[in-house]
Amino acid sequence: MFIRTIEQKINQYLKEKTDKILFIWGPRRSGKTTLLSIISKDKSIPIFNFDFISDRDKFKPRREILEKIAKEHKIIFIDEVQSYPESTLSLKLLHDEYKVKIIATGSSELRQKNAEFDSLAGRYEELYCLPFSIEEIYNNTLHKSYDRDVMINQIRDDIQIYGAYPEIYTSKESKEKKIRLLEKILESYVLKDIIALYDLKNVKLAKDILTKVALQIGQEVSLREIAGSLQANVVTVSNYIEVFIKNYILIALPSFKTNVRKAVSENRKLYFYDLGIRNILIKDFRNLDLRPDKGGVFENFIISEIEKRKKIRQLQMNSYFYREYGGKEVDIVLENYKKEYQCFEVKRTFKKTSSIFPLPHTMKVIDTKNYFEEIQTIR
Repeated sequence: MFIRTIEQKINQYLKEKTDKILFIWGPRRSGKTTLLSIISKDKSIPIFNFDFISDRDKFKPRREILEKIAKEHKIIFIDEVQSYPESTLSLKLLHDEYKVKIIATGSSELRQKNAEFDSLAGRYEELYCLPFSIEEIYNNTLHKSYDRDVMINQIRDDIQIYGAYPEIYTSKESKEKKIRLLEKILESYVLKDIIALYDLKNVKLAKDILTKVALQIGQEVSLREIAGSLQANVVTVSNYIEVFIKNYILIALPSFKTNVRKAVSENRKLYFYDLGIRNILIKDFRNLDLRPDKGGVFENFIISEIEKRKKIRQLQMNSYFYREYGGKEVDIVLENYKKEYQCFEVKRTFKKTSSIFPLPHTMKVIDTKNYFEEIQTIR
């Protein structure tokens, strides 16, 4: 059994007296339903799935309906809550009127789908269930102490090629079947599912936009250039990209701004939460040493692992990159709420670097040998 990091926090929530709603966000196929099913079986708590109209009907905001639910269940599990954003009012009433504990999973946060989500302010907590982090894989893999370095390097390379969606990483199938499964995840869940959820118009355009982004990892992304190359409207391209960010497909890294005039950038860098999805878009699953994009792939790997760590461990940090007019860059700038800064340069092989970041900070180089330890230091 693969133990997820957030399981401890879920079990703690179930034991506590709090009646706050617990939302668990993450992309489709990231393990949310599996996790909920394991806990449901262990605690004998039923799961309502809002992909089913019959289950949605049980949560209409009417007293006679909600009273029946509350009488039968003091703890309620809801899967795919984003499929019924109108349930926000019912969740609020179950919390306020009936003091029911609710754990709800969703692939798209309700705040993005329903303006009424703000009415839940102060009534909920949030966790994230994302594709496996390397720390989760490490903690679930038996190994001898003398095999540790070999093992984490193998995990690193596997994630950079096939990604870390649970069904992909744990699959014993051939590489060819893994690639076909990644194609299915891309077409059925990343594209069609999100397009349908947001009532977007063009699956092909969505895939073309993602492919353009996939070819520019590590670079600043110009929406105008993408729109021009696809003969699409800039606003449309921007809207599609925001949907992919909100649904945990893309990670946006904005430029850090200070009053120092030599810092410049209008564009963001975009990375993928899962490199398997990125590689299926560009159809390249070669060994990393054979790939011209291996530097960008490793940078994406580090960005995604840091983002997973931030969300899974609820670290209150913002992420940026920093660039001067002269072209010098800092790959990652982490800013906490005390305005303390951790800066990282990402290199496949270690190289000394001089820092150009203009505020007090710590500076480290992350490479293929020290990445595992350095990521664990982020708190």
